[in-house]
Amino acid sequence: MELLGYVASAIIGVSLGLIGGGGSILTVPVLVYLMGVEPVVATAYSLFIVGSTALVGAVPKWRNGVVNVKTAIIFGIPSIAAVYATRAWLVPLIPQEVFTVGGFVVTKSILLMLLFAVLMVAASISMIRSKNGETDAPANTNGLHFNYPLILLEGVVVGMLTGLVGAGGGFLIIPALVLLAKLPMKEAVGTSLLIIGMKSLLGFTGDLGHYSMDWMLLLTVTGLAIAGIFVGNAMSKRVSAQKLKIGFGWFVLMMGIYIIMKEIFIP
Repeated sequence: MELLGYVASAIIGVSLGLIGGGGSILTVPVLVYLMGVEPVVATAYSLFIVGSTALVGAVPKWRNGVVNVKTAIIFGIPSIAAVYATRAWLVPLIPQEVFTVGGFVVTKSILLMLLFAVLMVAASISMIRSKNGETDAPANTNGLHFNYPLILLEGVVVGMLTGLVGAGGGFLIIPALVLLAKLPMKEAVGTSLLIIGMKSLLGFTGDLGHYSMDWMLLLTVTGLAIAGIFVGNAMSKRVSAQKLKIGFGWFVLMMGIYIIMKEIFIP
């Protein structure tokens, strides 16, 4: 199972390189079910893995001029603050036994995995419903005009979700950048990678001191995911990213449903 986990780690990176997102949603299930990592610790590991991989993925985007640093900073500040606060203070405050329904005890680990599964289902629907005709929005050539209240709210919500479940949240960030900051789609994708990298890595620092880290495992999985990104980038020139995105969306949907069933009905 551990060997399968290492293979899956590389696949996470490949999917990120192929379709520009979605792969990070599998990081926690891979760590929990294949690598045997405790769920709460897995969400911390996921922040480091997702953040490192996203930053590496943002470099070629930045070189191609499709990363808007100003937007990343404005959106990233509330998001970084929210994810750090969530990891440093909120997650440690969640009791080991949250509540009981009948004879079923909802523990901290079960709660986080169920929340993660719900996020997986939402992400999968976003990927499945994406249209082939999706194109760049008109470039904002007159300077960016930010809807600061909505960007602040979106940043806080994404930051809290990231802090709780360890996912990048690109499927929430990209629409926000297109709709609220009026960025073209390609620029929104590149900027999203930078935001995910910053908030995930800085949020991970909120976990330091709370858990014992297996750095060898963490760095190995991160290295495989980063290597996968380069493979995915090379493959993306030969395959249809749109069809892969929809197919991957169905896979994520089935995984989300499986996690819900397993956590509730399978001991």
